[in-house]
Amino acid sequence: MDDFLELVRKLKRVDDAIELLSTQIELSDRIRAALEFAMIAHDGQKRKSGEPYIIHPILVAAITASISEDETMVISALLHDVVEDTPYGIEEIRRRFGPDVQHIVEGLTKIMEIRDEKLVPSDSNEKLITSALTFRKMLIASIGDVRVLIIKLCDRLHNMLTLDALPPAKQLRISEETLVVYAPIAHRLGISKIKNLLEDLSFRYIYPDDYARIDEYIKANHQSLHIRLNSFIGKVKNTLCQRGFHRFDFEVIGRVKHYYSIYLKMHRKGIGIDEVLDLLAVRVIVKEPIECYTALGALHLEFTPLISRFKDYIALPKDNGYQTIHTTLFDDESIVEAQIRTERMHHLAEYGIAAHWKYKEGEEKGNETQVNLEWLKSLPYQDDSIEEFYEMAKNDLFSEDIVVFSPKGDYFTLPKDAVALDFAYAIHSEIGDRATAAIINKERASLLTILKNGDIVRIVTQEEPILHCSWLDTVKTSKAKEGIRSNCRARTREVNELTGYNILATLFDRRPEGIRKILEEAGAEGGIQRVPEHIDVLREKIHRIAKQAQIREVRRWEVFKKGYKKPFFKKIDHLNFFVNKPLEKVEFDFCCHPKAGDDIVAFYKENRAIIHHKLCRNAYSKIQAGEPMLFVQWFSSKLARYRLIVALQNQKGVLAKLLTRLSQIGLNVTSIELGIYSSDSAEYCQIEVESERADKKEIAREVSRQFKLVEIAPLGDAYNQK
Repeated sequence: MDDFLELVRKLKRVDDAIELLSTQIELSDRIRAALEFAMIAHDGQKRKSGEPYIIHPILVAAITASISEDETMVISALLHDVVEDTPYGIEEIRRRFGPDVQHIVEGLTKIMEIRDEKLVPSDSNEKLITSALTFRKMLIASIGDVRVLIIKLCDRLHNMLTLDALPPAKQLRISEETLVVYAPIAHRLGISKIKNLLEDLSFRYIYPDDYARIDEYIKANHQSLHIRLNSFIGKVKNTLCQRGFHRFDFEVIGRVKHYYSIYLKMHRKGIGIDEVLDLLAVRVIVKEPIECYTALGALHLEFTPLISRFKDYIALPKDNGYQTIHTTLFDDESIVEAQIRTERMHHLAEYGIAAHWKYKEGEEKGNETQVNLEWLKSLPYQDDSIEEFYEMAKNDLFSEDIVVFSPKGDYFTLPKDAVALDFAYAIHSEIGDRATAAIINKERASLLTILKNGDIVRIVTQEEPILHCSWLDTVKTSKAKEGIRSNCRARTREVNELTGYNILATLFDRRPEGIRKILEEAGAEGGIQRVPEHIDVLREKIHRIAKQAQIREVRRWEVFKKGYKKPFFKKIDHLNFFVNKPLEKVEFDFCCHPKAGDDIVAFYKENRAIIHHKLCRNAYSKIQAGEPMLFVQWFSSKLARYRLIVALQNQKGVLAKLLTRLSQIGLNVTSIELGIYSSDSAEYCQIEVESERADKKEIAREVSRQFKLVEIAPLGDAYNQK
């Protein structure tokens, strides 16, 4: 495919583009009609590089045909910009080429319409948000038909191949969008060819210095790398032939890993390219699945395997249908990754879901397509927070996988470092909501236990849902994060609403039911959930209750009014109350140990305020029972506390540089612990800091500008022991 894409990059003439398209698919009457219509529609239009615009849709169609010989998709690719950039409308597409082509072109046009045309400057804090928004909207627009996604990926690939024609600012912005939006989709759809190309093309523009260093190293060592690679391929071929394979029954393909994967490995381990041991990889392609295991046995007998990196995706395929055996082998002083698969598995690995159109297999096609779309349908893209959505989607798309089993033998694919609670939500959201513990390999364990590949897990549940609000940053999957977040939001809203009535009832010496009735009569029950947190809303509700009570029964208003005293602020320790009752002391209940800065509620009993965490289970029972409550807020803002784990390369003065950086961004270091764990090339230190900033993501961004931040976690949560 590399030679083909080099042609795509260089072509400048329409006739040459049409000829290239004809090498990828037979130009049927329908394709020729679409080609002619597209040429008429785009007549006179030019690309930024100066060549006729029609070359772009023709080459997008050629790329589409190279991975999928589906006529409808190729026609749609030829027409993908017609509605957006020419006077012809979608009805004209339908009239000429039918509803199926219309449906795909409409989806592609929708993506263009909702994409933010204004490119945010690369140094702006908005860039991640904008990319995430594009990601979300694109998924929503195209979720109904995966063919729309495939053509859009081919469109983006051609744009990236010809990005040199654009100014640097646009090159950078489009590359960033490609890396966080399009490459992950290609990965999830299993189209590794396009995924790797998009990553490398983006990498070149986003990190030009790093790209240049890797490129320089690979080119400078080209001869020695390929000598090593060819030598290893020869050893593999000889080994397989000696173990019973006929020379023409298998193929061995060698490659140097693509640049962006090398960069990620360097970044994760904090090493230079000369320290990356597994730059080389081979693929062994055989005829039948059973031969994959025969080849594996032959290689493991001949070469020492690195067992910790062995994965069998044939017996346990990935969610997107990917099947291959991965093993890593020691060869002299280096290691080489080996992948073993059949020809069919190879096509699926290269072309992913598009292979269902390129290599049709009867009735299976539709069912497999549906399976591959399940991840799209399950992503919580309706979430209000764009940043939260992006983080959840990114975790699902970029993570390495482990496979975990239920006691019945059902297997679930989870991201690396997933915990037992992730597994519970993977089974079913109700299991996750009601999970209390896990049985891992027949031993009882916490729901926060990190799972390992091959673990057998059973989840222990109770009848009532359990809140795990403080565990949001610990779970890894979007399903678990959204389940926890949704439950906690619902509980917080319910608690705020009930607390609002309870506070007002305490001020007026009434039952909450009576206060609710008065507010309903006044049409003022809206916004009651804001009473515990906003003093202005509380005052407004007091006024409406008083006014309505006076309207209801003028004679009894005097009695009502006598029992009511105007509330006032009273500060005790670090808390500020708005009360009209005697208040002498404050107690913090033992059940939830709320700490400064936590969301809290206050109960009133015998001239005392008893403080609970807002989401405390005991407090929830009291709130539901309508016990007297007070308006309470922390008197002053408290410094937020975080634990950071930072990877430090073994360089002189690196710790001093880190401490200086933390000081520059306003973090006060309260403790530091070195050498909590280490690798060959990096040492990790654990630092506890205080900050006036409450935004954890902002702190993470600032630290990550100069250092590799492994983890950031808030400290002092009232539920950290639960």
